[in-house]
Amino acid sequence: QVQLVESGGGLVQAGGSLRLSCAAPGRTFTNYAMGWFRQAPGKEREFVAAISWSGISTYVADSVKGRFTISRDNAKNTVYLQMNSLQPEDTAVYYCAADRRSMGWTTQREDYDYWGQGTQVTVSS
Repeated sequence: QVQLVESGGGLVQAGGSLRLSCAAPGRTFTNYAMGWFRQAPGKEREFVAAISWSGISTYVADSVKGRFTISRDNAKNTVYLQMNSLQPEDTAVYYCAADRRSMGWTTQREDYDYWGQGTQVTVSS
């Protein structure tokens, strides 16, 4: 079992930036593809971004393309989600996830094996 811990959420004004981090204390996920999802109140959890184990290949959802960037530092065993130009519609709980069966990225929620508890991101207008 891999426990994922997200951090970096908070309250920000529209147009602002936040950087989310995801770590696995005491464990390594350098061989896992990783992803970020989000869930707004009353909505289903949706895909945001994913990254291959090496960090070479990434993919972001159309809704955040050009504003959000996913990256990873395997030496630090950490995955990041840089969020710029935040808008009120980005308000959600953001979750980090790990896919232990694949080294390439995936957008499918059911492909991920481990999930963090989430971190709240609130964007005020």
